[in-house]
Amino acid sequence: MPETSIQQAAFQQGVSRRDFLKFYSMMAGVLALPRSYMGEIEKALATPARLPVIWLEFQDCAGCMEALLRATQPTVSQLVLDVLSVDYHETIMAAAGNLAEEAKQATIDAGGYLLVIEGSIPVGEGEYYCTIGGKSALQQLNEAAANAVAVVAVGNCAAYGGWPIAKPNPTNATFVSDLVKDKPVMNLPRCPYNPVNLTAAVVHFLTFGELPAMDDKGRPLFAYGDRIHDNCPRRGHFDAGEFVVAWGDEGHRKGW
Repeated sequence: MPETSIQQAAFQQGVSRRDFLKFYSMMAGVLALPRSYMGEIEKALATPARLPVIWLEFQDCAGCMEALLRATQPTVSQLVLDVLSVDYHETIMAAAGNLAEEAKQATIDAGGYLLVIEGSIPVGEGEYYCTIGGKSALQQLNEAAANAVAVVAVGNCAAYGGWPIAKPNPTNATFVSDLVKDKPVMNLPRCPYNPVNLTAAVVHFLTFGELPAMDDKGRPLFAYGDRIHDNCPRRGHFDAGEFVVAWGDEGHRKGW
């Protein structure tokens, strides 16, 4: 039996054609693409094949996963069951123990998957921290990255080390792009990250077969290319050096 496409699965769950068009439009907007690309996005999501994903979680507070669990456009169930084929994630997968590790290994052997990393990677003290199935965090990362088509670091901890890397850093924690050099790595920082940006990055990958354009920090330009500061209505006062020193002072009354 042929696989069901993302679009077909959504229709089967009662999502209307109108709502799906809104989703195409939203994704094009998030990705800063012209509306003319809605057709390309629709074509990608109408393809039966789902992108396999391995999601590894290391040193973090699980806030990024909590953010994903509370996502609404799409919901985590839609993302996991319809948009992606999440073959390994310790928190949400049904399998455990050897069955879980076998599922991960099968996906690694097949290749062609997206690797998502949450949390910093400890490499100190003989790499004992975050050991799963007898393998250190660094071993797990290296094995999973070997056949991945791309790697996405979600949250500050995976992107830049986060709080685990702060002094004295007893686990010698580090971040994904410091360790993975032979694969494209995209950073989705913030604490927690915005799951809409992950969805948009996945849609971009499904549409164009590659990660979106990124800045020198590995962040997608569609989400991090502009600063809120640049659109602030008080930007002119900032450039002129006009600041409020104390609430109620002259600058405050003038709207600086």
